[in-house]
Amino acid sequence: MAELIDGKQLAKQVNAQTKQAVAELKSNGILPKLVVIIVGNDEASEIYVRNKHRKAEQVGIISETKRLPENTTQTELLNLIDQYNQDPTVHGLMVQAPLPPQIDEAAVTRAILPIKDADGFNPENVGNLYSNSDLNFPVSCTPKGIMTMLKAYGVQLEGANAVIVGRSNIVGRPMAALLLNASATVTVVHSHTKDMKRFTRQADILIVATGIAHLIKGEDIKPGATVIDVGMNRDENGKLTGDVDFESATTVAGKITPVPGGVGPMTIASLMQQTVELAKWSE
Repeated sequence: MAELIDGKQLAKQVNAQTKQAVAELKSNGILPKLVVIIVGNDEASEIYVRNKHRKAEQVGIISETKRLPENTTQTELLNLIDQYNQDPTVHGLMVQAPLPPQIDEAAVTRAILPIKDADGFNPENVGNLYSNSDLNFPVSCTPKGIMTMLKAYGVQLEGANAVIVGRSNIVGRPMAALLLNASATVTVVHSHTKDMKRFTRQADILIVATGIAHLIKGEDIKPGATVIDVGMNRDENGKLTGDVDFESATTVAGKITPVPGGVGPMTIASLMQQTVELAKWSE
C-alpha cells in the first residue's frame, strides 16, 4: 500500500511557521494584509473565500474580503484593483475566479501589481518563474504547495521523470516550470495527447489536474511512483473525489495524496505563506 501524503497535517506545520513569521513581522511594525475580491454569488467561490479568510485570521494576517455584485463592470473592478494597488497597507491582492462573462479575466490578472500578486498569475511573475529568475516573486499557490509536499516527503526531483496531466495556467504550466527549475525531466500531457497513459506509466512523479473524476487508474501508474491528485470532483453521491482512482492507485503507487485532505489544505497554507513573503519583500 502506498504511503499517504497527509496535506492536512503538513498544512498545520506550514501554518504554524507562517504564524511565527507574522509575529516577527509585526514586531518590526509590518502588519501583513491580504485582500480578496469576489464578484457575484458563485457558491464554490464563497466557500473558498471564507476558508481563506478564516485561515488568514488564524495565522494573524489581516484579511479583507470585498464583495461586488454580479453586474459589476470591468472598469469598476479595475478601478478597485488600482485603489488596492496604491494602498501601502495591502501586501497580497487576489480576485476570486470564476468571473462574470462581462469581465476579462486576463485583464484583471494583468492589473494586479506583480509585487502584490498573491495568486502568482501576473505575466511578469510567470515570466520570472519560466526564466528561473533569482528575484523574489510569487508563484501559483497550488504548485507551490505541491513542491512543499514533495520536499517534506523526501521525493527526489533532480533527474526524476515527472509527468503532469493537464496544462492549465493555474496548475499544469506553473507546475512544469517549478519541476524543470528543480532539474526534473518534465512531460505535460493533455486532452490532445495521443496515448496519454503511455506517458503516465513512465512517471516517477505523476501530477494529475484535469477535473475529470478517476481519469487515472492504478494500471496507468508506474509501480512506486509518487502520485499527486489535484482533482476536486463530486461523485453521484455528492462525495468529494479526485482525478485519480484512489482505491486502485494505492495498490501501485509508492506515495499518494488523498482527496480530500491532500493538495487542498496546502493550497490555502501556501497562499498564507506567500502573503507573508510579499509583506517581507515590500520592506
